Amino acid sequence: MVQERKLVEDVSGWLQVYDDGSVVRTWTGPPEIKFVTEPVPPHDEFVDGVATKDVVTDESSGKRVRIYLPEKDLEDDDKLPILLHFHGGGFCISQTDWFMYHNFYSRLTRTARVVCVSVYLRLAPENRLPAAIDDAFAGLLWLQSVSKGDSHEPWLENHGDFNRVFLIGDSSGGNVVHQVAARAGNVELNTLKLAGGIPIHPGFVRSERSKSELEKPESTMLTLEMMDKLLSLGLPVGSNKDHPITCPMGAGAPPLHGLNLPAFLVCLAEMDLMLDTQTEYYEAMKKANKEVELFMNEGMPHSFYLNAVAMENDTSVAAHADNLIYKIKEFIASQTLNSS
Repeated sequence: MVQERKLVEDVSGWLQVYDDGSVVRTWTGPPEIKFVTEPVPPHDEFVDGVATKDVVTDESSGKRVRIYLPEKDLEDDDKLPILLHFHGGGFCISQTDWFMYHNFYSRLTRTARVVCVSVYLRLAPENRLPAAIDDAFAGLLWLQSVSKGDSHEPWLENHGDFNRVFLIGDSSGGNVVHQVAARAGNVELNTLKLAGGIPIHPGFVRSERSKSELEKPESTMLTLEMMDKLLSLGLPVGSNKDHPITCPMGAGAPPLHGLNLPAFLVCLAEMDLMLDTQTEYYEAMKKANKEVELFMNEGMPHSFYLNAVAMENDTSVAAHADNLIYKIKEFIASQTLNSS
């Protein structure tokens, strides 16, 4: 007789973990949201001004990236800045080909005039941290290998400026931005220049509840249950939210002043549950004399710009997403001027 597996964890409709170790990531919440979690196939032809393709970066491990290329514009430079993107999901859910990322990063690629390289990250609990950080850093090293001519990718070779590489990440992907930038500061990249980091609504927290966690409203994209359960499944066994990956400004993390970091644009949302600890990170970066800028979307919740339903039906949300995109574009341009 086959013993029926038992559900041991259900995270807000996003993730189910069973006692045999199996994990199901089929959306079980409101059906009108399901489409944002579905994969979008790549398309080599330009659709709404953007073409996409998936590229295997390491045959032995199967590591992959998705590349977004904007259609040529008369005002474009010969080569475009490169965004190396890390998706969110509390280290446990979502992938770079989900509609929510395709929808926003196609728009960002087209508007900001960049080539975006989005890394497929391994997920916890099957692959606990630092697996996602390792995959993200491997993506940066792959970019370097293309810049040196050791690997080949025509879209990047023909259109990407390896002297203007920016790290960008959403939610837990913002944590990845910090970790990859810190690692990159310890290696010689030679033919590639890391020009900036852009953590968007990063998942910076502490074990102790912050005032914003207790007082800000929960949203479709983030509840306290999601935050707590996903991080408990994603962090190394025996760790808590004071771990350096989730609390880089904490006592257990390497001192920020000792890190060799590029300029950072920290993008926050006023109604984010994690606003207090995100702001603490920004203040700690300033105190450590890092080049850091803050951008705030007033009245918006966590990852609002990935909520395709709200983006479609609420002009205020769409306008705030536009403002975020234009701020990112402005930051990229400012770092280009600083390096020239």
